[in-house]
Amino acid sequence: MVSLVLGFAFLYLPIVLLVIFSFNESRLVTVWAGFSTRWYVAMLSNQGLMEAAWVTARVALISATVATVLGTLAAVVLTRYTRFRGRLLFSGMVYAPIVMPEVITGLSLLLLFVAVDFERGFATITIAHITFSMCFVAVVVQSRLLSFDRSLEEAALDLGATPVKAFFQVTLPVILPAVIAGWMLAFTLSLDDLVIASFTSGPGATTLPMKIYSSVRLGVTPEINAVCTVLIGMVTVGVIVASLVNKRRMRIAAGR
Repeated sequence: MVSLVLGFAFLYLPIVLLVIFSFNESRLVTVWAGFSTRWYVAMLSNQGLMEAAWVTARVALISATVATVLGTLAAVVLTRYTRFRGRLLFSGMVYAPIVMPEVITGLSLLLLFVAVDFERGFATITIAHITFSMCFVAVVVQSRLLSFDRSLEEAALDLGATPVKAFFQVTLPVILPAVIAGWMLAFTLSLDDLVIASFTSGPGATTLPMKIYSSVRLGVTPEINAVCTVLIGMVTVGVIVASLVNKRRMRIAAGR
């Protein structure tokens, strides 16, 4: 019990302190001088932070959506088509970004963009995030497809549905929770990424983690505490909403 408490304290006490000092009146982040929300106002008026946050949100939304589509298709191929030429190579290429260090992934993508003379910026960051987050979606969706009852899809085919129609009307609704979970995972990975974005970014395309890291190197400011507190609040709200939705779905299933 003591070790459990110490473990949770080690994980969450720094986060609690960060949230508390984001409301600090003083510019010194380690000296409490009274309660104030001035740094949240300063954060909103900081054009550099707001532009970086907007770039991060757009990259995360686009990359998570495209990665979910591609990852779901890859999971379907790996689950349904167990024998085709090049399957081992294909599966290895799908799962490689999971075990590949981010430094190597970022450097290889950088060399690729330089070799094809592709100007680095918003598009290259988005492509890079799609590349490494797609495999996580494939893993999540494939785990659900492995336990999917194929007889439901076969019944739809026997009743005259085309394979595409059977997938969208039968298979997809069943695996939709896994698809949504994959999208959320890809979105979170994109928001959190620093290393790959640092290699593939260009002028005018600075993400929020890059902005925070460059600011922290010069010293932690209360504005950074405010930004981190907002991110923590968004994650907390997302977890609570997901838990409530899942609990409601389980209650409805139990009622049936």
